[in-house]
Amino acid sequence: MKRLLEFLGFLAVLQGVMGLVHEFADWNVGVVGRIGFLDGYEVYASVALLALGGALFAVAESRRSA
Repeated sequence: MKRLLEFLGFLAVLQGVMGLVHEFADWNVGVVGRIGFLDGYEVYASVALLALGGALFAVAESRRSA
């Protein structure tokens, strides 16, 4: 379970960073910029993904190793 949480945290952080790169550098990377209902809220969604990734890492760290 710990490895799964770490993996999901890594994906969330990665997508958050790629969403910010998409927004500020105009590179066409990440899925945040491709989701239609987030149009205009990409930065907020990317920051939320970064926070979610940090929270998932914290939860994974609090779990015992299996």
